[in-house]
Amino acid sequence: MKSLHHKAVIAAALTCFSVPAVASDVSAASVGVSGMVGTTGAGVHVSVPVLPTLNARFGMNYFSYNMNGSTSDVDYKYKLKLNTVDALADWHPLENGFRVTAGVLWNGNKVDANAKANGAGNYEINGNTYVATDAGELVGRIKFREIAPYLGIGWGSAPKAKGWSFSGDLGVIFQGSPSVSMKNYNCTMGAECEDLARDLEVERKDLEKDVRDFRYYPVIRVGVGYRF
Repeated sequence: MKSLHHKAVIAAALTCFSVPAVASDVSAASVGVSGMVGTTGAGVHVSVPVLPTLNARFGMNYFSYNMNGSTSDVDYKYKLKLNTVDALADWHPLENGFRVTAGVLWNGNKVDANAKANGAGNYEINGNTYVATDAGELVGRIKFREIAPYLGIGWGSAPKAKGWSFSGDLGVIFQGSPSVSMKNYNCTMGAECEDLARDLEVERKDLEKDVRDFRYYPVIRVGVGYRF
């Protein structure tokens, strides 16, 4: 599904706001709140100072959109759902805005793929033709590892500053090889439903090949935040 290579490109073009300031003294520092937008969707992050050059950052991100795409045989309507919860550590080794970030995410990212009949009202799968009204619904789902490591770099406010700050993140979610399922609902073709099931398994493997590059999901996001 060539157009599914969509996600990183389209979402990476999104812009908006993020990131906290690091306070002058850990014991006296206050919490920072930021809004962010990027390839993980729109999100809110909360930053808490741990050491003079180290913040703990927690965030929630969400976004969804629909798009069309295809494998070599089947056209699909895709619904992408981005849904992650971040637990990150931001280290400022130079005691300025530059930071190195590591952590883990709860990863609820998934894609629903609903097959669409061609102009003649048929599905063409593995060289075989099925009338869509008789074959029923063909529904795929693409899921990823739920607990995924994250590693990246970025720019935020200097550790000894309060107030407004602009920042960005550039990193990778190691979300593992996608798990692809393909199901058929309401088939009324009798014994031919078994033939359809075998062809759907071939289609499932094709879909899995098309999305395997997404085991490394790029994170690009920007934003603005404020530490009180």
